[in-house]
Amino acid sequence: MAILGPSLSGLPNEVIQNILYHLPPHSSSTLQRVSNRFLDITNEPLLWRYYCRTEFKYWNAHHNIREKLAGNVSVVDWKELYIHRANVEHATTSTLNSILAGQTGRIDKFQKIVDLGYDAKDALLRHYHVGDDTEDVLARSDAVLGCLHRTLAIQEWCKLKDGEPTSLERALAAYDMFVLHDRTGDFEEVSDYMHDLALRVKIECPNFEDLTVRERALSLARFLRENNLTGLSSEDTYKDLQNSFIGIALQDKDHPSLPLVSVAIFCSLAQRLGLDARPCGFPFHVHAIVHAPQGETLDGRVLPPGHCDLRESMYLDPFRSHRETPVESLRAQLDSIGVSPSSYLTYLVDSPTEDIVLRTGRNIMSSVQESHQNAMVHNTNNRTHYLSTANTFPDMESAFYGALWAALILGVSTDGEGPVAFLVRRRQYLPYIVEHFETHFPTDVSLVEEYILPLFRNLQEHDQLCNTVRVMRAGDTMPKRVVRRDHEEAARQIKYKVGQVFKHKRYNYQAVITGWDVECGAAEQWMRQMRVDELSGGRHQSFYHVLVEDKSVRYVAEENIEIEVLEVPRNLMNLAGRYFKRWSNDHFVSNIKDEYPDD
Repeated sequence: MAILGPSLSGLPNEVIQNILYHLPPHSSSTLQRVSNRFLDITNEPLLWRYYCRTEFKYWNAHHNIREKLAGNVSVVDWKELYIHRANVEHATTSTLNSILAGQTGRIDKFQKIVDLGYDAKDALLRHYHVGDDTEDVLARSDAVLGCLHRTLAIQEWCKLKDGEPTSLERALAAYDMFVLHDRTGDFEEVSDYMHDLALRVKIECPNFEDLTVRERALSLARFLRENNLTGLSSEDTYKDLQNSFIGIALQDKDHPSLPLVSVAIFCSLAQRLGLDARPCGFPFHVHAIVHAPQGETLDGRVLPPGHCDLRESMYLDPFRSHRETPVESLRAQLDSIGVSPSSYLTYLVDSPTEDIVLRTGRNIMSSVQESHQNAMVHNTNNRTHYLSTANTFPDMESAFYGALWAALILGVSTDGEGPVAFLVRRRQYLPYIVEHFETHFPTDVSLVEEYILPLFRNLQEHDQLCNTVRVMRAGDTMPKRVVRRDHEEAARQIKYKVGQVFKHKRYNYQAVITGWDVECGAAEQWMRQMRVDELSGGRHQSFYHVLVEDKSVRYVAEENIEIEVLEVPRNLMNLAGRYFKRWSNDHFVSNIKDEYPDD
């Protein structure tokens, strides 16, 4: 007779619960149906709190998840909270699969996921980090995640605009959200890093709390400099785009940062450590200003009666040094650039957070413009070459887009410009943000409708914007025109297929074919402008819609295409998800079969 081992029901409750901690949550859901005893065991709040903590990393702010995890376990219905997150996971997956299945209705489907908020991020990351052998690995791009990140960033700047409390680090970390992709460095992660640094300061300087304000400020500046957390290792990299992002500066092993970001790091840490530190909008080079407490000096002396309204301040340049910057030195610099003594105070006081955000945006725009100029070089035969920027981090188009959004929402610096100048500047930025929206971020329609349209209400731009949005939505809802090769002309004339990679014979850039026409289908004016009839094949040769390695979309004559046989076209891999499922041997596998079923 076979001897049976102990059954699960014969084990003590504590042992079963311990086993459940090592099994996926659905095991508990299944076990609870077996008996009332197992129902009680699997309803243990500690178990479901553990599942919530280990299965999900990112949470909507309204959950206050950190406070709940740190509090009394019995106060929260952890099982109900887990079920909510599981439902969000299912809804996200279902909607994402619908997006991948066809090209229509994507705008509203994107928004459906974005409306789920940060609760959807874990699911989006899981789908993005599928194996390379997944059938539609490229199509599972982080486009929806990027839209979610941008939404949260824009909401943060809107809070700042509306006068709601917004910390300097969060206002600047909004730029990181535009370029984050699947990396760490979001709002909470930047705050966590700051919190950990503040703890390190206290550990390395045990008597920190006993120091005077001046001593604490200098001690903090020294800590940052000694740990390479501010400044740059080389002035040659001063204009690099990454130097304008506080999240990158904190996490990168070299911690690169421009003066503005170095000051932001100093001030954010100083405030955590009890110092009243703010950025000072000094021309060309931001400094930090630290104020003494009311009624005291920086050195801890109590001010005599009648002098309590006077607040002593000190200046620091954590980008360059851990030493105090004499105010006389700053006044001398102002004098050297023609600032009159009566205007000194304008540049030696606290800068509003809005100004620091806008100043960062201008730095980002400058870096992107310089990078684009450097990306185009010429060889000895005067043939233009393009150095791909598609795989750079941070992504330049996303960074520039973020700077445009900040400029549009927050306006111009608070330097006394009137409402007319304010509107003029806002109008100047509008065409650029619309161009980026249409070209690179077409699923941001809801963001444009909610945040940009109201800014131009009752202005002539409003109707133009409304028309742009209508066109984008119409294009998203209309079924794609089916283009087949089953007729004789197409079969004879179309030489190349969707998904093939090529080099442009004249301009030397790399691109992938995303569509084709039997002959040039562009407007007559465009053909004249591009001198199409001067091509050897003229307008009656096949023309191809292509996605270029610099992210642009172009229309190329067949005679200018030279097919490349590559192991992997790395410059295009991060861009291809909008049109293709995966790379296979020598071509991309199409994800737009509804439009080009024969390719």
